[in-house]
Order: sequence, then structure tokens, then C-alpha cells
Amino acid sequence: MSYLKRLMLSKTKMPVLFIGHGNPMNALATNHFTESLAKLGQELPKPKAILCISAHWLTEGSWLTNMEFPRTIHDFYGFPQPLFDIQYNAPGSHWLALLTQKVVKKQPLQLDDHAWGLDHGTWSVLRHMYPKADIPVVQLSIDPTQSFDFHYELGQQLQALREEGVLIIGSGNIVHNLKTISWDTKAKPFDWAIEFDQWAKSKIETKDFAPLIHDSKKSESGRLSIPTDDHYIPLLYVLGASNSEDAVQFTYEGIENASISMRTALFQP
Repeated sequence: MSYLKRLMLSKTKMPVLFIGHGNPMNALATNHFTESLAKLGQELPKPKAILCISAHWLTEGSWLTNMEFPRTIHDFYGFPQPLFDIQYNAPGSHWLALLTQKVVKKQPLQLDDHAWGLDHGTWSVLRHMYPKADIPVVQLSIDPTQSFDFHYELGQQLQALREEGVLIIGSGNIVHNLKTISWDTKAKPFDWAIEFDQWAKSKIETKDFAPLIHDSKKSESGRLSIPTDDHYIPLLYVLGASNSEDAVQFTYEGIENASISMRTALFQP
């Protein structure tokens, strides 16, 4: 066997992960959810770099962070000062930004050298998974003017990154309705939130992705669960970046604050 073939076979194909990130205060918390993230960080193959699609970076067109050290963005208000004091000082990755540009043919990806950074959709989960902040991180923005098909198909083109040691993470929430939220963390979930979360679960575990792309807002429970698209779209990238050979595992599930699904889905070779 040639050296090149041995090298190709030695590569570890990385998983794809969707995380329901929920309340920013989870960044400070030690609970079942954050413990599940820490467990993932310990058990998954160590990535060469991370590409994260966060619900909190919405742009005209599609952009990639390309700074050497992306800043920690505290994109919220009204929370305790300790949350604003958090800094997640992971390096960026020019290599990953250029590689992502290369593999995505569907949409020109522009490079952001200064404007953004790592928002809480990214750092609030990564600080539990990789607390040393020693893995390079690049964010890919979401163009909210594009269709669900567009985001899914762009995710399909990201599949090639998995062969290069890149962990792809989508960070959002399958159910995310802030207008109906209860700040009581033990609040009873709304029936419609349970209904839609379970519907999405059934489609994900059977890999029946078409309804998740085309039918998600055709039901009353879907319209209530997705009043805006931003937190749902990261799931579509993850579905696209998965493939038929991946095993599906829900590493965390539950509905917090009555109307926020914390479902986390791992697609693993």
C-alpha cells in the first residue's frame, strides 16, 4: 500500500453536531445539559478545527470569520455581569476559512477580517466542550433571505470538511419562541413545543429530512416553534453535512423555559 493511500485511510472522518444552546446563562451553569457538552468534548475525536453555524450571525450574503484571534461577542443584554466577563480566546483558522471557500460552490463565501468574532451561539457551548479554547474556530454566517433548501444544500457541500478533521457544529434551537418564554427554568413545556420537538426528532432519527426542510411551518405547532427562522436554520446545515452512513444519537433532549428545545443531535460515522 502506498504512503499516500495509508495517509488517506488514516484520516478520521469527523462527526456533525447540532446543539440546542438555549439560555445564555448555560455558559455559566453546571447542569445536565452542560455536563452532556463536556462529555461530548471528551468522547469525540479531537478536531483539527471547528466550523460553527450559529443562529446569532445573520448577514447579507454568506461570510466566514478570518481573523487570527476572533473576539468574544456578548450579543445579549440584561444578564449578570459574570456572563459578560467570559472570554473564549480560541484562535481562528485562515486555513479552514480558505478551505471552506474552496469546497462551497453554491455560494461565494466572503471573508470577515474584523467585524464579527465568536458570538454566544458558539462560545457558550464550546467553553463546556473545549474549555482550554485550544482548537481553532471559524464561524459561517447565515443569510436569512435564502430558502431552507439553500441552507440545506450549502450544508451538503460542507461534508468534504469532515474528511479534513473539521467538526461541523450547528448551534440554534429546534423550538425557539421568545414571545412565549417563561423564565422559570422548571416551567411546564407547551403542548405545541412538545409536539413539534417530537415530530422533528422522528424525522431526524429516520433521516427523513425533506419534511424538515419543506413542511416545518405547515402545522400550528411548527409556526409557533419557528416564529423566526434564525434558530432553526443551523439544523439544516447539520442535516446537509450528514450522510446516510452516519449513526444518529440524541445526546441531550428536553424543553426549557416552556418554549425552548434543547435537543442535541450527533451524526457520527
